[in-house]
Amino acid sequence: MYSAQGKFYADDLVGRHLQLVKRIAYHLLARLPASVQVDDLIQSGMLGLLDAANHYNPGQGASFETYATIRVRGAMLDDLRRLDWAPKSIHKKSRDLSEAINKVEHRTGNEASDRDVAAEMGITLDEYYTLLRETSASRMVSVEELGSSDEDILERLDSHTSTPVEELQQRQFRGQLTNAIRQLSEREQLIMSLYYERELNLKEIGQVLDVSESRVSQLLSQIHARLRARLGE
Repeated sequence: MYSAQGKFYADDLVGRHLQLVKRIAYHLLARLPASVQVDDLIQSGMLGLLDAANHYNPGQGASFETYATIRVRGAMLDDLRRLDWAPKSIHKKSRDLSEAINKVEHRTGNEASDRDVAAEMGITLDEYYTLLRETSASRMVSVEELGSSDEDILERLDSHTSTPVEELQQRQFRGQLTNAIRQLSEREQLIMSLYYERELNLKEIGQVLDVSESRVSQLLSQIHARLRARLGE
């Protein structure tokens, strides 16, 4: 049981981070099907925030916002996974897309263009853009899927320990991911920065780049597929 002081501390943390839950919910919503309601994400996120407040230990080294962000996002994604909203066919299309990009880039030695990938898959350019729209909805964890899961990160934060092998694997992966991102075009790197670091939504990124929101979604989907193709090895 928590002491009265501990409960007050947890309640205070929750009260000061309500906007964090909304920000994460709307950020995820931009990558999800229209059938997903933001209120459902917020409800799941609130449970994650409460859990974070009750388990947070300042002595672990991470700030509460960092710790809560992982738990809030993890709670939202857990609920989405339980709903199993993404058909298996979408996941297969996503894998096929990454494999096509990988083949083209290995064969040509250059960055695969939209037309190159479409030709490799034996589809028209319009069909390729439709495929990007379909697979973009399945990438709610996108870059996070390339590395540690939320559960893995939380386990390390909660235990505050990592084995030498785990530390080495994480350093190697971070290095590979950094190199893969550096190989993207300047425009693609800018999109990654605006989306993941500055947390702009698709509409805001479109305003920066002077393109439509749907085009930003296409570009993000292509970036994710390109990164998975390059890191898959």
